[in-house]
Amino acid sequence: MGIIRSCFSFIAGTVFGVYLAQNYQVPNLRKVADTAVVEAKQVEEKYRKSKKKGGNDDNYD
Repeated sequence: MGIIRSCFSFIAGTVFGVYLAQNYQVPNLRKVADTAVVEAKQVEEKYRKSKKKGGNDDNYD
């Protein structure tokens, strides 16, 4: 009885997730996350400060 009680929320969540995935158009989260990472890299490259030539990295002036 103890294992059923401790795993009830996990089992209920899994069943509910399967129901949602089968009956509704759920977006692919991995694809959404990959797109967000690519866009974040593009923004970083666009707004990154350029490094000074021949300078020391410790000198911020």
